[in-house]
Amino acid sequence: MHLDHPGAFPHRHTYSAAAPLRPDGSRRALRIGLGGPVGSGKTATVAALCRSLREELSLAVVTNDIYTREDAEFLLRHAVLPPERITAVETGACPHTAIRDDISANLEAVEDLEGAVGPLDLILVESGGDNLTATFSKGLVDAQVFVIDVAGGDDIPRKGGPGVTTADLLVVNKTDLAPHVGADLEGMARDARAQRGELPVAFTSLVATDGVAPVRDWVLARLADWTAGTAA
Repeated sequence: MHLDHPGAFPHRHTYSAAAPLRPDGSRRALRIGLGGPVGSGKTATVAALCRSLREELSLAVVTNDIYTREDAEFLLRHAVLPPERITAVETGACPHTAIRDDISANLEAVEDLEGAVGPLDLILVESGGDNLTATFSKGLVDAQVFVIDVAGGDDIPRKGGPGVTTADLLVVNKTDLAPHVGADLEGMARDARAQRGELPVAFTSLVATDGVAPVRDWVLARLADWTAGTAA
């Protein structure tokens, strides 16, 4: 990519959109991917979503790590869902490979979960920690969330990258740390709007009571559209 064409990001989706219906003709689970840099709070966000939604939705989680099951084991230790609703993919390579380029292992995990514990309303697919270029194939997920955190630097929204600019929801996490790291939340919001236009941005602090609410509400709105058949 040439520096004089900052908006010319390469097209990353290597699969067509997954069919919305199961073989029996019923609508399959909505699949939402969560990506972002290492330490931004992806797994904590997944855990908070599971706790917040598990009483009203049938959901499951697929995690991705390069050589371990660490994220899945974190979710299992904290009992955010029954064990049969959490599974792990060991990518063996850069995380974006398994969520964007060769999605076969993740597709198998998603389909196995839905077959084993379905019918499901929602499947969360968490990427391993990656950089600002990480995006999900449309053949794997129906919408994607990109999580950054204020401790990573308040210039991240300004730097852009496909994760920041094209995700269906950008989450700026750990806002409680802003005073301690000198992060300008208003500046981050302004830069995010400049990069994303009308695409939504949520600011979260998961240590606050119901701190995941902005993300949960967005997920529920997407699920309502999906169930109604108005989301492709």
